[in-house]
Amino acid sequence: MNILGIETSCDETAMALVTDQNNKIEVLANVVSSQIDIHRQYGGVVPEVAAREHVLNIVPVLDQTLKMAQLRPNDIDAIAVTVGPGLVTSLQTGVETAKTLAYAWNIPIVGVNHIEGHIAANFIDKSSIPSALDYELPIITLTVSGGHTMLVLSKKFGQFETIGETLDDAAGEAFDKAAKLMNIGYPGGPIISAEAEKFLMGADTQPAIKLPRPMLNKDNFDFSFSGLKTSIRYALEKDPNWQNRIPEYCFHFQQAVIDVLIHKMLKAAKKYNAKTVMLAGGVSANKALRLQLEMAVKNNLVGTKFNLPDLKYTTDNAAMIATAGYFKAQRQEFTNWQNLKTDSNLEL
Repeated sequence: MNILGIETSCDETAMALVTDQNNKIEVLANVVSSQIDIHRQYGGVVPEVAAREHVLNIVPVLDQTLKMAQLRPNDIDAIAVTVGPGLVTSLQTGVETAKTLAYAWNIPIVGVNHIEGHIAANFIDKSSIPSALDYELPIITLTVSGGHTMLVLSKKFGQFETIGETLDDAAGEAFDKAAKLMNIGYPGGPIISAEAEKFLMGADTQPAIKLPRPMLNKDNFDFSFSGLKTSIRYALEKDPNWQNRIPEYCFHFQQAVIDVLIHKMLKAAKKYNAKTVMLAGGVSANKALRLQLEMAVKNNLVGTKFNLPDLKYTTDNAAMIATAGYFKAQRQEFTNWQNLKTDSNLEL
């Protein structure tokens, strides 16, 4: 089965083609046209600008995807497209394109939740298709991105229950805001991670940087990072030498976020007796988070499997949407193209 995936929920115009060969999901083409350089000058994504760029990029990206995969429209079995959540003006470009192609090519279509796509990235290029139950249930997935920070429980494959989420800023958004406070660039996540790697713990005559771990001991699985952002702002204001300590500030800010994420994940995994723990979303590319979470699962959850998506499928892309669409197509969860609509606040 060959699935065309379309992703335009934010500022990446992406298309991909995946197929089920050798008992696994294989990516034939994965094309992403990024707008980061355009939005960097604004310090964040401008919806109107993103929407215009999607319109300009969508057809060239489609042509490149078909050419790379060496497939024709009649080789495609279904179209999967992100319908939400996301920026509504961006989502509309992908959805209207998918509807047009479904009608013109007479191909069935499935709508995909963007978060479900991030979770599905864990199943790309793995040794066996998840329906073969290589991933033992229940599954707890920590989804961390610029717009979302969630703990998702799956008691049955393809079904999702949100058991915890951010009450304000998502982790990725907090990274962006902290980076802006330090004037080190956009997007903040990769830059803070790179700066943090420069810092070496050791003896230091300067005042220690102490940042809170928000909601760490709350009796729930929710997150809050707005207070952490405020704390680093106050710390910077009180430190006349902060510009010479940027790697140190980045290290401590990143570690505060990681500590909360791991603590909540472990608590949820223990409560629901998770057999598999997974990480998903753009922030799952963070090296420190990947390493520390894997070690935490190994040391605290004996017998629990741990899975990470390949780095190239962590940020927004269409291979993850096509993969989620593959499983929905297997379950015959098709939608009449005329009824397909966007929902910028779509819940998982």
